[in-house]
Amino acid sequence: MTTTDSRTRSLTDVDVLEYHRLLTPEQQEKLTEIRAALAEIVTPHVAEAWSRDEFPHEIARRVGELGYNHIGGTTEDPLFRGHLMAELARADISLSVYFALHNDLVGATLEALGSEEQKQTWLPGLYAMEYTGCFALTEPEHGSDVAGGMATTARREGDEWVINGAKRWIGNGTMSRIAIVWARDEEDDQVKGFIVETDTPGYEATKIEHKTAVKIVQNADITFTDVRIPAGNKLEKADTFADTNVILLGSRNGLGWQAAGAQQGILDAARRYALERTQFGRPIAGHQLVQSLLVQIAANLAATLGMAHRAVQLEAAGEVSMTQASLVKLKTSQMCRESAALGRQMMGGNGILADVGLGRFFCDVEAIFTYEGTYEVNSLIVGRGLTGHSAFL
Repeated sequence: MTTTDSRTRSLTDVDVLEYHRLLTPEQQEKLTEIRAALAEIVTPHVAEAWSRDEFPHEIARRVGELGYNHIGGTTEDPLFRGHLMAELARADISLSVYFALHNDLVGATLEALGSEEQKQTWLPGLYAMEYTGCFALTEPEHGSDVAGGMATTARREGDEWVINGAKRWIGNGTMSRIAIVWARDEEDDQVKGFIVETDTPGYEATKIEHKTAVKIVQNADITFTDVRIPAGNKLEKADTFADTNVILLGSRNGLGWQAAGAQQGILDAARRYALERTQFGRPIAGHQLVQSLLVQIAANLAATLGMAHRAVQLEAAGEVSMTQASLVKLKTSQMCRESAALGRQMMGGNGILADVGLGRFFCDVEAIFTYEGTYEVNSLIVGRGLTGHSAFL
């Protein structure tokens, strides 16, 4: 027997617990408009760019015009911002990564740690999408231990800083006009932040080839060979790695929305396939085993949305800790990874096709699971918070 709940848009939405109803009616309407626009701008075209490892500049420009170019300026409501980012990840994870870098790392760093002059110089063009930026922290030999092991150095010489070293896995690295570069000051051994224009002599970015996840994000290896920048390009308020953590805390805390959006996209694709695919004379959606897989994905999504909502409440109150952000990141990304595997399993061989949608998600969630701290490193952070004992070494 089929029953209908008038409050549930069962064929148009996958938010079973209706978290979106915590938004105002006006915000819900705007979210619906954004979803429709992304379905037109992104969904029909992004698979081709993904398959070619190319960044779709025109698609990104049009997405930016929807308000993603400066999502912090689009709304002051952090809950609505979270839902907006989830909608973008629902359409495509890679594009959500691009705009997260643009807003939550580069833009947020300039806003939080830059001087007024630095903000006035760089933020207007960044948010107008006249150019993009990258956040250069991770190194070839230092990922999880970059705080203590950072090998890139900065040396003050008169009115200049001289930077030497290398960075790896830097998103947008080959197409940015500016790079937020973190380097260890040779004088006091503290990690500091710098604004480096990418056309500066000695700066070289090389695209990392043959990726299997977030393929349209242009990750790069970057080398710095006696890169000289004006003394005024040091970020005014970035004097220790603790200042870096201010930015990382916010970006890590927001990962739950990306995981939620990805699972919305996964459930969209899996449910649509189950309703359309016929085997043994009826849609496979009518089989118990298929419904069980869909329900597991829906449950993971609901739990992810719950954690994302709580995380944004804590952040808005100024109370979120790295322990809390790490717990949200590790668990939501784990559930996202599981949901992608369940959806691919349900679709059989068709689940590995990029143009079907789920194949792309299946690959891209590996990036969500890995960046902003691996599952294991975030587990150690949470474990330290629970016990008071560090188990890193």
